Amino acid sequence: MDDASNPIILYDIASAPPVIPFAPNPSKARYALNFKGVHYKTEWVNFPDIPSVRKKLGVETVLKHQDGSPFYTLPIIKDPSTDELVGDSLDIALYLDKTYPDHGPGPLFPPSTIGLHAAFNAQVDALFSKFNIILCLHGVRFKPETAEKSKAEFLRRAGKENWDDLTVRGEDRKRTLEAFQAELGNLAKFYNFEKDGPFLAGKDATYADFNVGGWLRFVKETMPESEWEQVRTWHDGLWGNLHQALEKYAEAK
Repeated sequence: MDDASNPIILYDIASAPPVIPFAPNPSKARYALNFKGVHYKTEWVNFPDIPSVRKKLGVETVLKHQDGSPFYTLPIIKDPSTDELVGDSLDIALYLDKTYPDHGPGPLFPPSTIGLHAAFNAQVDALFSKFNIILCLHGVRFKPETAEKSKAEFLRRAGKENWDDLTVRGEDRKRTLEAFQAELGNLAKFYNFEKDGPFLAGKDATYADFNVGGWLRFVKETMPESEWEQVRTWHDGLWGNLHQALEKYAEAK
């Protein structure tokens, strides 16, 4: 298995050129793939094409909209060595540990921690999702030829009519950043148990760190640079240090 001539395909969301990884959930999967050291390549998908790509591959959606309709998103991996298709970042990490147990410096999920990881990840996703639309969405570099269609889809999801309704400015933005800092402070407490850091388990990264790291990458790539400079210094520089420590697993292949 893990044939270098027939690598795993990671389906990720394309930004405007130059294309860079930015979307949180595909970034989680990319960290996991690089951590395990398996051979893979990236298939970049334009945002409006995600539903058709997912349907063509026949991968069921994990997430649902509030009305119960499918929430078509990425990542997906396709593993030619096993003919497996996996369509959720957590499930991808579980698949990699199961299928390639001897790859990488260790498991993504240490023994008996899968349930704890799932619970932690749900908390992390809820925290960042609460702020990512109004603080980050306007910084997404949509491909110019599909930008209006992409924005229209986000407006549909949010039940809004105007693009400017999906952000905050001025004093409202300042207050929102302060609230974001406060809630990240609650998350930071989990990182205080192992003093030799920078990861939750100290010196060894696990999938929980990749989950946080995927969101931090989205914040870095979409928020104004001056705001990211603030975020990275919060809580004694924890978030900047964590993001930097994960860079060795961030390469897009």
